[in-house]
Formats: sequence, C-alpha cells, structure tokens
Amino acid sequence: MYKLPRFLTAVALACALAAPAARAQNIATVNGKPIPQSMADAIAASMAKQQGEQVTPKLKDMVKQELINREVMVQEADKLGLDKAPEVRDEIHIAEQNILIRALFNSYLQKHPVTDAQIKAKYDDFAKSYGTTEYKAQHILVPSEKEAMDIIAQLKKGAKFGDLAKKYSKDTGSAAHGGDLGWSTPSNYVKPFAEALAKLKPGQYTETPVQSQFGWHIIKLDATRPAKAPTLDQLKPQIQAELQREAIAKYQADLRAKAKITE
Repeated sequence: MYKLPRFLTAVALACALAAPAARAQNIATVNGKPIPQSMADAIAASMAKQQGEQVTPKLKDMVKQELINREVMVQEADKLGLDKAPEVRDEIHIAEQNILIRALFNSYLQKHPVTDAQIKAKYDDFAKSYGTTEYKAQHILVPSEKEAMDIIAQLKKGAKFGDLAKKYSKDTGSAAHGGDLGWSTPSNYVKPFAEALAKLKPGQYTETPVQSQFGWHIIKLDATRPAKAPTLDQLKPQIQAELQREAIAKYQADLRAKAKITE
C-alpha cells in the first residue's frame, strides 16, 4: 500500500524537472490553473522507486488527488497573502536553494562520473588495511582506570567476564550480550584497542586497562580465524557512493575558494 510520507520531496523534484505542459497534458485544472501531467508522472515514478514497486493506476490516482488538494490549499494560502510573510519567503527560498543545489551536484556527477579504476583503487586500499585475521572478542567499558582495575581483580578471582560486562560495562550495545563484539578485524577498532587485542591469545584478557577516547577497556579474546574481505562486487555500490560524496565535497570546497565572500 502506497503512502505519501515524502510527498514534499517528490513534489520538489517534480517541480524542478517538469517543463511547461499543454492543456492536453494536464491531469486537472484548479480555478483555471493547470496541474501538469509531467509533474504527476515524475512524482509517481519517484515514489514507486522509493517503495521498490511499479507505477500503478492506484498510485497515479493517489498522486493526482493529492496534487489537486495541494493546489487548492496553495491557492487559498496565496489569497490570504501568506506567501508574502517573511518567514514563509525564507522557507520558500531555502527550498529553491535545495532544488538548485541538488541539480548542480547531479549535473557535476554526470559530467565527472566515478570510474571503475577509481573504485578499484579505493577497494585495493581497503583490502590492504582489512588485515589477514579476524578476532572474536568481548570487552568491558568503564569511565575510570580504577573501576577497570577493580574488574580485573574480580576476573583474577574467577569471576566470569560476561557477567561482569553485563553488570558494569557502559557500552550498552554489547553489555547486554556479555560484552560480545562478534567477529571483526582490528581496523574496525580504535588504535589502542586494536593494538591490545592483537597481542592477546585466545582465552586471554588484558590485565592492564586499555584507554581510548571512550573510556577504559578490559578486552578478552575468544578466538581468531583467517580474515576474508568482502569482494569488490559486494562493496562497489558503497565505494561508488563514498567517492561521489568525496567528489562533491571537493567541488563545493573549490567553488567556495573561488567565491568572493565578505563576512
């Protein structure tokens, strides 16, 4: 069942894309003002894509009725002069900016597409840093070194690591599971944690607390296994998106650097 939670976004996109239409290409006319078929088609296509579905007659009619309703309300708002209010004008201006900026970035990426060579190079860097070994670990995170030392003392007396993690760890994501962090490579951890983990043998825990920006850790290594990095095909969409973000960030920085700005 289709809903309209992002209708405003779809309308903005359609307004940016739709060209002036002839009378025969309008879906309806409200008080003499036409609603272009091209706008309705763009919105329906956008919403269907978001839902992972096909454009159906039901969706088309839903979009049509919503556009008619919105045109009725907009005309009433204009009649009341609400479009002249400063705060409303500011919001309209920001919306126009968002549409133009999106169009600018899309245009830039079309003219400067990410290449397969760039994706491969990025993947190769990732594969090198991924490591050859995966570690299955647990940890207990506490705010102070003293608390960490007290927990280590309890471990030396035979207390179970998982029980202490549930009781004391401030890492809420892992504490409920006895501090279990699952399988991962050291590259996914902050440097002090990764270095301490790599020095342990299965069954061992750190007898000296490990400090990071998050607090103080007691780390226990459960097991190791050879690491198998995700394939290029698996990561290609993610890498492409990351490279596009980097390209846009550089483009934006270059434009700002060229602009004459007075503050």
